[in-house]
Amino acid sequence: MAFGKKSKQQADFSVAPAASAPAAAPACGVVVALAAALLATMGIHIAQQWEKVVVLRLGKFNRIGGPGLFWTLPIIEQNVMRVDGRMRVTTFGAEETLTSDLVPLNVNAVLFWMVWDAKAACTEVCDFTCSVELAAQTALRDAIGRANAAEVAIRRQQLDRELKKALEEKAADWGITVLSVEVRDILLPRELQDAMSLEAQAEQRRKARIILMEGEQDVADMLDGIGRVYENNDEALRLRAMHLLYESVRETGGTVVMPSSFSEGFGDVLGDSMKDALKKNAGV
Repeated sequence: MAFGKKSKQQADFSVAPAASAPAAAPACGVVVALAAALLATMGIHIAQQWEKVVVLRLGKFNRIGGPGLFWTLPIIEQNVMRVDGRMRVTTFGAEETLTSDLVPLNVNAVLFWMVWDAKAACTEVCDFTCSVELAAQTALRDAIGRANAAEVAIRRQQLDRELKKALEEKAADWGITVLSVEVRDILLPRELQDAMSLEAQAEQRRKARIILMEGEQDVADMLDGIGRVYENNDEALRLRAMHLLYESVRETGGTVVMPSSFSEGFGDVLGDSMKDALKKNAGV
């Protein structure tokens, strides 16, 4: 009898755990559902219209995601970089950079660029934004060092082209396109500004004198031709003198007083009828 009671107790004890198994199954299902939802949420990403996302799978480049909605495998894939594909504007400059004639200059410029290959920008260079800015400063210093101060101050467009070409060659491997480079300001030392101003003034005076001498040469040639015309025609010369006299007093309305000898010279030009008329008027 004792043995039978013991067996019954053992049987009751062995059946009790089996009764709790159905209660644990819903809890495990909830945990699994929450984990799956969490993983699905981690795999959903949204990129803006101007963004490109570099996706790595197990540390290696896999694809470019975006723009819009895209999926990744949680834990296996990572979004390592979001690249802005819009045009960027970077200001840079070179302070107290020596030219070929040892003149210190301060030059400020603007760089317009954009990223066209997000993979190269992520995998070929650590920080492409900082790299572009430093490369632009270096190219600007090199360009200034190859020219003298006057060339840098005058030939801005040529300097822009040189900088653009140098940056294109350097940044092409980084997936970056250089759109344009524009020099904003060139600051010369005050002493050099005064010297260049005097030089410019002297150059303008020289050009003015050359133009004046060329005009005098043209006038002399014309007068030489006119002199040949009046050389054998005294009457025409006197008429020209009268015409010049008339032109001199026409606008001002002044009065010209002529000596008697000069007036007699005009009488040689007048005809006999005119002389008689003048004598009658004088008698009246």
